[in-house]
Amino acid sequence: MSAIALSLISHTNAGKTTLARTLLGRDVGTVRDTQHVTQEATCYPLIETASGDALILWDTPGFGDSARLARRLAQQSNPVGWFLSQAWDRFRDRPFFLSQQLVRNVRDQADVVLYLVNAAEAPEHAGYLAPELAILEWIGKPVIVVINQTGQARPSDEEQADEARWRTALGPRPIIRAATTFDAFARCWVQEIVLLDLVRDALPEARCGLYDRLAQAWQARRQTQFSEAMAALAVSIAAACCDHERLHEAGMGGALRDLGHSLGLGRDPMENAKTRASQAMAARLDEALRRSTDQLIALYGLDGRAKGEVLGRLAAGVALDAPFSEGKAAMMGGVVSGALTGLAADLAAGGLTFGAGLVTGAVVGALGGAGIARGMNLARGKSGAMVRWDDAFLSGLVASALLRYLAVAHYGRGRGDWAETEYPEFWPPLVADIVNKHRDRLAALWGQRQPTCDVERIEAGLRALLGDAAREALDRLYPQHN
Repeated sequence: MSAIALSLISHTNAGKTTLARTLLGRDVGTVRDTQHVTQEATCYPLIETASGDALILWDTPGFGDSARLARRLAQQSNPVGWFLSQAWDRFRDRPFFLSQQLVRNVRDQADVVLYLVNAAEAPEHAGYLAPELAILEWIGKPVIVVINQTGQARPSDEEQADEARWRTALGPRPIIRAATTFDAFARCWVQEIVLLDLVRDALPEARCGLYDRLAQAWQARRQTQFSEAMAALAVSIAAACCDHERLHEAGMGGALRDLGHSLGLGRDPMENAKTRASQAMAARLDEALRRSTDQLIALYGLDGRAKGEVLGRLAAGVALDAPFSEGKAAMMGGVVSGALTGLAADLAAGGLTFGAGLVTGAVVGALGGAGIARGMNLARGKSGAMVRWDDAFLSGLVASALLRYLAVAHYGRGRGDWAETEYPEFWPPLVADIVNKHRDRLAALWGQRQPTCDVERIEAGLRALLGDAAREALDRLYPQHN
């Protein structure tokens, strides 16, 4: 087997094992809020190919009393050789013993060192930083500084400013090849591409051919994962697009009352039927959204289940498409067309809930009743009244799906079981802008509901559109990976 090894190191209790779980997509080691939880260096395959190549990740014990260790090393003419020749009592001087294990691993195993630092503390206040960098300089392996514990996903300019602050604190050290943001809780897979590219830049040229094969295998796996995620999202939206409930057509009196209601007079005699129909549709949509989110969670190597619900007042958010016979329409004279309600997705709160944003738009038809009736019957091809999700609501589902995708794709396994949280405040406007750019494509998709709704055709169109929109979102969130 040909292998390239990365050693993940840091000061003790800085989150190495948590980050290892996120990178590997599975639970490894022990995570506990105490020092020296990791007692020995352990290797895990991060990427493997069918030909036997592997990229290995070593999870190591943390640096203990690094200042004391650096002082000891500074007194020796051959610091690392002296250090590794010592046989400290692993019970009486545990921090020194664990530091010995760490240094031995880096010297003997690492091609590149991933040195984790805690962004929650200012670099000038990290007293361990200077002695640990001195130790790494004595070892002499190339180092990539990984800025961890940055919190919720942030705009790119904020991350770059943070990275610049750390680069200044690290100083011009030849062993440090790069510094990059990579939070175990809120990283995204495109940031892994950036990290892998930095690793390649730190390798000697003779190792790059092997490494390129490994990186290509990793990217192929991530692209497959991305395509499957877009398919899972498209299925639920396509089903909602074609979903409908038929209503029993009222008689002449009912038609006149409907007209009066559209003008704001009296009560809607079909309200109970609309409510029952919308509740049935809401239950189906809720189940579809849960199912697609659970698929995303599993695809990205997470545990947990979706818990969101599509909440109330959905009767006010469905479009009532009721055909009129030419006779009825002609008797009414100037027919009021439009008069439909729309439900907008609530993108501000996160999760899977939807608000009841009510949009009314009555348009007085001026072309005469019979002509409008013929146009509606021909365009909609309906034989009876029905309720269905209107176009604005379906476009809202697309925006909501993209936000759910970003939330799952940024959720590191080291964080624990999947849990719905509020989106970063800059995500919803970014997604809304992207969806708005695709409004013509969306309108064309929703227009395919007539005369019959081909769910597979709409699903294929949604997969392509969601893929384009999600890639644009990732490009704009992480311009450095382009």
